[in-house]
Amino acid sequence: MNTMPSNNQMQPLTSKELDYIVDCISNESTLAKYCAATAATTQSPSVQQALLGFMRKHETHMDTLIQSLQNHQNLAPNQAH
Repeated sequence: MNTMPSNNQMQPLTSKELDYIVDCISNESTLAKYCAATAATTQSPSVQQALLGFMRKHETHMDTLIQSLQNHQNLAPNQAH
């Protein structure tokens, strides 16, 4: 069963989707920090280079997730307090 709208318009994210994206951003941030910390302490230039590449990849993933949230921001319902 396909639940995607046929008009290709973005739909507001559900709270479950938001929670998942927030968790993913947190995980990518943690992994990038681990890679950076390990790269700073390794003696092997090739291992350091690989870790810095992994760090950049995790940062790219994090940026993509943040951009996705920003793209959906105007679709979020307003909450009046």
